[in-house]
Amino acid sequence: MDKQNAIEIYQTEDGQTQVDVRFEQDTVWLNRQQFAQLFDRDIKTIGKHINNVFKEGELQKKAVVAKFAKTAADGKMYQVEHYNLDVIISVGYRVKSQQGTQFRIWATKRLKEYLIQGYSLHQKRFEQNAKALQQALKLIEKTAQSDELTLDAGRGLTEIISRYTQTFLWLQRYDEGLLEEPKGQAGGILPSPEEAMQSLRILKADLMARQEATDLFANPRAEGLAGIFGNLEQSVFGAPAYPSIESKAAHLLYFVVKNHPFSDGNKRSGAFLLVDFLNRNGRLFNAQGEAVINDTGLAALTLLVAESDPKQKETLIRLIIHMLTNKTEA
Repeated sequence: MDKQNAIEIYQTEDGQTQVDVRFEQDTVWLNRQQFAQLFDRDIKTIGKHINNVFKEGELQKKAVVAKFAKTAADGKMYQVEHYNLDVIISVGYRVKSQQGTQFRIWATKRLKEYLIQGYSLHQKRFEQNAKALQQALKLIEKTAQSDELTLDAGRGLTEIISRYTQTFLWLQRYDEGLLEEPKGQAGGILPSPEEAMQSLRILKADLMARQEATDLFANPRAEGLAGIFGNLEQSVFGAPAYPSIESKAAHLLYFVVKNHPFSDGNKRSGAFLLVDFLNRNGRLFNAQGEAVINDTGLAALTLLVAESDPKQKETLIRLIIHMLTNKTEA
């Protein structure tokens, strides 16, 4: 049985009382009517005790209350307030019910069993992702030794490590897989190769004016750039091969840096096209107005791609997607 959304029947030792108990979010939940059944008290009395638990500051309501759908006698669905094990224990003490102690022992035992089951189910995925984490961190360590890495880019690399470590901690809590690709925002309109080149020409003129590039910068090699955009637009069995904005962005950066579609400046061009694509699709900034990735982080990430082994492509792509997705939703 899945530990999430499970319903079990609790029966008192004398067999006189049965209560449907919801297991979700690593705890158990009862509504007021079920409290009344469990403790053999009327709903009004139960309500008074629950309100006092919050009024006296024993528990914070927001942390221990949730609403779940319940089908009423008339067949309609209603959202009903449920209270977790902390509230159940508190009310049990207040009504001085032996039933409360028995229920707490039963619920704690069942939660422990669910935890063990959940650990077993996720252990294989955990080990797989832990190996991927080690691979990614080795890649970061290698990039950190690059002669091209400036102090600012080093700070950006630190930012990458920080975000990646946070993702790993999420995995430990089983909230999500470390390197399982997030869904992101579906879609993403790519510029045409001509539009991309027009933007690069503007960048080139600016860099040359500041003597930060030569005439060789962003000069296309054959149809290299067109091939990259064509690849990003392809579909597999009628579905987009790169279905989200984040997926397209990550692959765009990777392909430009690794495939060298220009005679010079592939890393800078890849970084610029990533930013340009995110901007065109309204994803360069999150809801708080913060940049999805800052200048130093972008420089470090681009070097990370450049230094990577082709065998590490999937690991690196998922790392980039995680960064873009998590930062955008912050």
